[in-house]
Amino acid sequence: MPSDARRKMIESAVTLLATRGLQGTAFSDVLARSGAPRGSIYHHFPEGKDELVDAAIELAGDRALRVLDAVQDSPPKEVTRYFLDLWREVLVRSDLRAGCAVLAVTVATDSPDLLGHAARIFRAWRGRLADLYARGGMDADAAARLATTVVAASEGAVVVSRAERTLEPFELVATQLLAITP
Repeated sequence: MPSDARRKMIESAVTLLATRGLQGTAFSDVLARSGAPRGSIYHHFPEGKDELVDAAIELAGDRALRVLDAVQDSPPKEVTRYFLDLWREVLVRSDLRAGCAVLAVTVATDSPDLLGHAARIFRAWRGRLADLYARGGMDADAAARLATTVVAASEGAVVVSRAERTLEPFELVATQLLAITP
């Protein structure tokens, strides 16, 4: 079980990555947001920022997988709607300031380890969605294609909505994704 300070730093890093990106997430910001003492950083993350970022995207990835449990054994359209509702809530609650911490790391890092970890997280999300779609009655190949489309399109829609400071791109993509989901 991670210590309270470590947990708070990881949670703070997830939020900062989602709102500021990788370059905008500094140890000092993590400490300020988490309230952890300065010495905590190198005690809990002796390998530096990449170790903290790695833990943060792991947490973000796990959270996304866990929330999908709510639509276990649901029809595919309900699974897609639920996934999109989660992203819509992120955008609305953050006033279009937050996106995906995993995507933020993916587009900004040159670390093969962090890229590999981000790839595993995206594969896990696609796999979980594909499994949910298949449980809902879709053919396994079609479920895998739809899962990849939903993850890629929703990630892109979040980015475009943040850049344009409007939900319109997200809503257009959401409508299209729901239209192609059986």
